[in-house]
Amino acid sequence: MELKGQNAIVTGAGRGIGRAIAEALAAEGVNIGVVDLNIDDAKETADILTSKGVKAVAVNGDVSKSDSVKEIFDKVIKELGGVDILVNNAGITRDALLLRMKEEDWDSVIDVNLKSVFLCSKEAVKAMAKKRYGRIINIASVVAFTGNPGQANYSASKAGIVGLTKTTAKEYASRGITVNAVAPGFIMTAMTEKLPENVKEEMLKTIPLGKFGTPEDVANAVVFLASPEAGYITGQVIHVNGGMYM
Repeated sequence: MELKGQNAIVTGAGRGIGRAIAEALAAEGVNIGVVDLNIDDAKETADILTSKGVKAVAVNGDVSKSDSVKEIFDKVIKELGGVDILVNNAGITRDALLLRMKEEDWDSVIDVNLKSVFLCSKEAVKAMAKKRYGRIINIASVVAFTGNPGQANYSASKAGIVGLTKTTAKEYASRGITVNAVAPGFIMTAMTEKLPENVKEEMLKTIPLGKFGTPEDVANAVVFLASPEAGYITGQVIHVNGGMYM
């Protein structure tokens, strides 16, 4: 996909979907800034990527804080030479029914999931606009469109990402920067594998394709949107959910 030699920053890349995205981009020859709050996870991912023959730098940082985000971008740009692709993947959950949800749990989810996209995109656009080229891919969720009981904060943060994606796409299309989102459905990760079998069985009934997604399914969509072949696609949401939402 003619991505070899480009540089990407992937947030929340220490494990799970973020790591799968970093590995898929690295397989296309992309150098990666591996950003994670857990530096040990970030280093483990970076080691995997380096073994694939690309440059990788592990960066510990809090993407919900502006000073930290600036330091992250400064370090990655210094180490890799620039940034062509940004994947805003970092996210957390703090689930509870609305009446039981603590204000701090609302704030933390909005900050990590949504504010981080705002902060990282600002820094990325500064670098990309100079070259008049860039790809920003934001990881949303099916619950941004369907809602989910117990996830008012998470659903709101992911719905906010969709609105932010469309607005940023309109603002910077003239600079050669495309901005899109990928909205995963039920993806099997270490966290979801721990769910009770009866819960997983009920979830499976809502998926027309009859199977759960993998982190690689999400990563494949991200790689396409990062590629030159997706150059005429911007402001869009690619749903990766097996038909769970259409």
